[in-house]
Amino acid sequence: MISPAMELLNALFRSPPWEAVRLGLHLAFGLALLFWLWQALQLRSVVPLKHLARPRAWLLPTVGLIGLCLVAILGYQATWQLGGTARPQFIAFMQSHDRRQFNPAHWIQRGRILDQRGQVLAESRNRGGAAERVYPFGSVFAHAIGYADPRFGLSGVESMANPALNGSTLDSLGDWGELGRQLLTQSKRPRGQDLVTTLDAGLQQAAVEQIASAKGIGRGAVVLMRPADGAVLVMASVPGFDPNQLHPTLFRGGDPATPLLNRATQGQYPPGSVFKVILAAQALENGFRGRLDNPANGYTTSSRYRPIRDHEYYEAQRSGRAWAGHGVLDLTTALAKSSNVFFAQLGVLGGHRALAKTGERFLFNRSIAFVGGPSGTVHLQAAQLEPIPERDRYGLAQAAIGQGRVTTTPGYMALVAAAIANDGVAMRPRLLRDTAPEVLGRFMSADTARRLRVMLRRAVTDGTGQGIETAGLEIAGKTGTAENPQGASHSWFIGFAPASAPRLAFVVLVEHGGYGSTVAAPIARDLLLKAAEQGF
Repeated sequence: MISPAMELLNALFRSPPWEAVRLGLHLAFGLALLFWLWQALQLRSVVPLKHLARPRAWLLPTVGLIGLCLVAILGYQATWQLGGTARPQFIAFMQSHDRRQFNPAHWIQRGRILDQRGQVLAESRNRGGAAERVYPFGSVFAHAIGYADPRFGLSGVESMANPALNGSTLDSLGDWGELGRQLLTQSKRPRGQDLVTTLDAGLQQAAVEQIASAKGIGRGAVVLMRPADGAVLVMASVPGFDPNQLHPTLFRGGDPATPLLNRATQGQYPPGSVFKVILAAQALENGFRGRLDNPANGYTTSSRYRPIRDHEYYEAQRSGRAWAGHGVLDLTTALAKSSNVFFAQLGVLGGHRALAKTGERFLFNRSIAFVGGPSGTVHLQAAQLEPIPERDRYGLAQAAIGQGRVTTTPGYMALVAAAIANDGVAMRPRLLRDTAPEVLGRFMSADTARRLRVMLRRAVTDGTGQGIETAGLEIAGKTGTAENPQGASHSWFIGFAPASAPRLAFVVLVEHGGYGSTVAAPIARDLLLKAAEQGF
């Protein structure tokens, strides 16, 4: 057991008034020292000592006070160093900020991180008397699980769940005393808690392999989650890095592949046609029930700007044939056909204020923290929409089709798909199995979500996604082909399954992959087939 003296010190230094006392001591010491130096400068050093005026009555007490302050500060520092291992804040501080190899806090054997089926994703092994962190899947979970390294710090789940993994969630003072004794004497290696995640190793590995081998440049992201509770089964970002072999060059930047970037949660991309799902929700919420004409020559707000046209127009041009346009469409058919002309008009009809209001409801320009960690530890960026001036109607039309001033992360679009599947309610994403589900917010009414589910199902059976229609899966989704200035278009597919009673929501992004219907959508289908085989 911890000694009574240490208990008293711990109680004192953990009490709220101590911070004010400590700051007061520091301030008093500084002021007294400055005043004493100023007084010393007033003495005439050129005068013999016997002729010096007798020290003023208050000078000696001042010097004594300075000495007492110094002793108090040194005493506090000593108790922090010697008794700190019995206090949670000391362990957390040392784990997070002191990256020396001989740091006693790293003597703790961190708990294991497991997938939902019990497969080990991270564990500590004793090598040469030191606890070395090992990641059996290498780069597959690099961004989701992250790393815990004495030189490079913490990231991912390793950072979010650090207190539990390093054992610093102990409740009693006696437990803390025992932990401190083990750290100081190294008589027994303390062990943190094992944690089970919501991730599935088989699905994650399949997603990584699919993105790496897809058409394009082998980069992209996949997120698969449960709409009802926000549990993330897959959070894949390609390329990754091997957390078993961290090196300073990895953190210096300069690699065009940006392997440290978690594309699923932080990579900002033009969403292209998958953004039309949000515009469709906006239209339904505002009571739109109309039909719009969609001529072959497209739509523009001014002759100064190039008309916005449908992709069939350009395909007809390349093949040397004529195309008459889609003609008059309702919202359901326009979404199934992914008509740029329709949604550009729809965005302008709705106006700037409607899009701004939709952005507020859908949490645009926000950072969304995962359940189980402080904000900023593991989070995803929502869609980013730059302000569009009221006079810029063409910019509004561009944003309505997912181009121009709007970008988004793949993880956010998975969240949108999950909200549609969950009657309009978005659940905060979570990576730890034992964390309680949390409601993030309501993106749309239950009626709007129900109608969108029907529309997105039709987009697969009769629209741009019909190439992946598979018996038994009942996929509902929206394809996207997003133009970007860096090369070929990005390939998107978002959705959920089964459409009648959704259990899974997903997003697939393939950088420079081309059409969403031929690249991203088949990856989603194959992942859903594998999930069905595993009982999801």
